[in-house]
Amino acid sequence: MTVEQGPPLRVAVVGLGDISGVHLDAVAASPHGGLVAVADLDEARATTVGAVRGVASYGGGDGLDALEAMVERESPDVVHVCTPHDRHAPMATWLLEQGVHVLLEKPSAHTLAGAEALVEVAARSDAQLGLCFQNRYNTAARALRDLLDDGSLGAPYAGRGVVTWRREAAYYARSPWRGRWAEAGGGVLANQAIHTLDLLLWYLGDAADVEGTALRLALDGVVEVEDTATFRVRHDGGATSVFWATNGHLADSPVLVELLLRGDDGQAVARLETDLVVTRPDGREETTREPVLATGERAYWGVSHDRLVADFHAHVRDGRPFWIGAEDGARAMRVLETVYAASGLRG
Repeated sequence: MTVEQGPPLRVAVVGLGDISGVHLDAVAASPHGGLVAVADLDEARATTVGAVRGVASYGGGDGLDALEAMVERESPDVVHVCTPHDRHAPMATWLLEQGVHVLLEKPSAHTLAGAEALVEVAARSDAQLGLCFQNRYNTAARALRDLLDDGSLGAPYAGRGVVTWRREAAYYARSPWRGRWAEAGGGVLANQAIHTLDLLLWYLGDAADVEGTALRLALDGVVEVEDTATFRVRHDGGATSVFWATNGHLADSPVLVELLLRGDDGQAVARLETDLVVTRPDGREETTREPVLATGERAYWGVSHDRLVADFHAHVRDGRPFWIGAEDGARAMRVLETVYAASGLRG
């Protein structure tokens, strides 16, 4: 479905948990869309958010009931899906089948089978599906992608990703689904570190082979899912990366992505840790700074949702295919599925 240029897109949000506030603010800032409705399984929550945002609200039933009623009555062009993970693929599938464009929070599904089925649904739909891997819109992250495309420092042959964050029992008590396989589909890999994994796959290529494991070190007895994971990836392009993620740290430390590149002049190092620092073979350093940093309790989300949301809306308005979609979600889930299967943690 292509939306002709004209009035702003009619945008709705389903799922009004923590991340929805970021989407609601991003919709308000988007020059291409305007919020018309919200929906949530919790009717009281939907009513409250709708009143605050000055839009219609829908709630109750099994969640899908509210979504269907909202689409029927409000005719949105785009729906942002911000629900628990197990509802991502079913809701996105239903919306795409109705011809409604979807901007979907990560992960694309809570299982690999669901993620791959969504690839097929998106491929045959006239509507677009965009996936929220918003870290690709960070200034420093895009500068690293440009460096790889330029090729002047050679090709990357090795990489590493490190995510050391803190999640305590209270985090899971607020939203118990986050700690359960049946609803979350995973722990630190599926809910936090998937953004960093996506960057490594974006930079180095799809995973050809994965070896690793997942375990509980800090939250055993609190959650079913893993709080720590480590693995090694051989990428299609020939590079190899290593990855470590944990929710057992005592702080939310900056995420690290580091690439080693080999060219005619020797080895270069690109280190992305908020800013991008590139060390050339002769020892010279060049820095690309992230110009706007998020602050506050949830600063780890960054500021790039606004950029991604506005860009997705622009693609829908123009009828252009968006560049982050269902297949990107599936390639990340293939890595997670391999690690989870090897760990035996899921039972």
